[in-house]
Amino acid sequence: MRRLLTVFAAAVPLVTAAVYLPSAAAEPENSASTTFRCASTTIPLKAPAGTKIESLTAVSRPTGTVEVPPVSPLPGDTIQDVPAHCEVTATVGHPGAGDHAKVQVWLPESGWNGRFQAVGGSAFAAGDYGSALAGAVKNGYAVATTDAGVSSYLDVSWALNSDGRINKASLENFASRSEHEAAVVAKQVVNGVYGRPASYAYFNGCSTGGRQGYVEAQNHPGDYDGILADAPGINWDEFEVATVWPQVVMNEEHTYPTKCELALATRSAVKACDTLDGAADGVIGDPATCDYDPRRLIGTTLECDGEQITFTAADATVVRKIWDGPRATSNKKLWYGPAVGADLTALADSKSGHDGTSVGAPFPVPAEWVSTFVKKQPAYDVSTAGYSEFQKLFRQSQAEFDDVIGSDDPDLSGLRKSGGKLLTWHGQADQLIPTQGTMDYRERVEKELGGAQRVDDFYRLFLAPGVNHCAGPGNTGPAPTDALGALIKWVEQGKAPQTLSASVKDPSGKTVTRDLCLYPRVPQYRGNGDLADASSFRCVRPHH
Repeated sequence: MRRLLTVFAAAVPLVTAAVYLPSAAAEPENSASTTFRCASTTIPLKAPAGTKIESLTAVSRPTGTVEVPPVSPLPGDTIQDVPAHCEVTATVGHPGAGDHAKVQVWLPESGWNGRFQAVGGSAFAAGDYGSALAGAVKNGYAVATTDAGVSSYLDVSWALNSDGRINKASLENFASRSEHEAAVVAKQVVNGVYGRPASYAYFNGCSTGGRQGYVEAQNHPGDYDGILADAPGINWDEFEVATVWPQVVMNEEHTYPTKCELALATRSAVKACDTLDGAADGVIGDPATCDYDPRRLIGTTLECDGEQITFTAADATVVRKIWDGPRATSNKKLWYGPAVGADLTALADSKSGHDGTSVGAPFPVPAEWVSTFVKKQPAYDVSTAGYSEFQKLFRQSQAEFDDVIGSDDPDLSGLRKSGGKLLTWHGQADQLIPTQGTMDYRERVEKELGGAQRVDDFYRLFLAPGVNHCAGPGNTGPAPTDALGALIKWVEQGKAPQTLSASVKDPSGKTVTRDLCLYPRVPQYRGNGDLADASSFRCVRPHH
């Protein structure tokens, strides 16, 4: 259970940190004094099209501590020194659908910075449980989130109706509908409580939250002035199936590398490709240039949990196929694998079976997607699938769900016309959402809308070498320190980010800084200077 919590924590975006806004980002010009009224009777709500407002409450909360409840599989949290604020809750339903989506809006009683921020969800949770809400209020935002009427991170009991078919209303809410409706409701709440609208509206999310941000950019570009959508779960119908590929490989190859052997392969690849960017800093600057072959490890012995084990040719085959990514039985590439240098121990996890032999232990999020949504058999064990079955599942997921939750429409012309900005960073050691899927989307947008320069006017992507999913626990590469602040400067001051400031603590506790490069540029060591200092690196065109 402890291992699941550690790995899953990496999948849950650290939104509380993301909402931090330093003084460098000026407050909106019209953040004048407001009349604060925390009462449902002073919030005239007009229901979003096709919905009904089922309930509306407003509660004043004094300055103090916010206790965030435990939500399986994660423990609770305690947020101290949260300013006095108004908590407004609206329930939105679609007549005849039997759905009930809750929208929460927290509004600081004093010190409002004039901005509205919406925060996204993670895994199968559409929204936040309190940590990001409290963090945003502490930094002066009116902030909102929605649960989309579904459940928590891993609970997909809502997915199927009693007849075993997809609950289309709930899936549509989770996929796209509720996020837009929450924006419509929350803006009215802000206006009702403060007596004026927010000067600027922002969306902030990672993983599932990142996907929600892209859906807003594609379908409702007028909802937000700026969208920060990191490690976005776009291409959902593809990558969620693709990330069970390691389990399929191990099952077909009848080989289950231990976590020690998987870690050895990752460490060895990083060591072999570390200096390709000119710097021996323990990070692969551009994984696309790394062609490390794990067969070089065949015969290597290592100690794992007190036992001596040997890295075999079969282990090397498994690792190579995982890095290569899913393929059809014809050998045609279906999707991307995790980048070389990413931790593999979550997706390629295994355990001891009843007879003592190793069996697969799939990561729960993609496993639930495949078994419940695609297969429609919640008890189905994806670790027992072979290559042929995998291909069928992949194609079925594409055919059935791309239009619903693919979230990868490259036509962002509406966002360009609206004047909105989309900012994304994605860790290049992300094993849970392959970074190449985001790169592929960006390139498709360029083809759709006239090239990189035109797209850079409103949509910018930054890759973070050595950074795992949403910069979760165990991160080794420098992660962005204030991407939201960079987005605000872009929106409000017209200062488009050329780089994103990033940092990480090395094993000795020293702070290592980097400036993340605007895609497609990659970092290159200048040849001299402190490896811990961002100024020792420059951004160059990739050599592949």
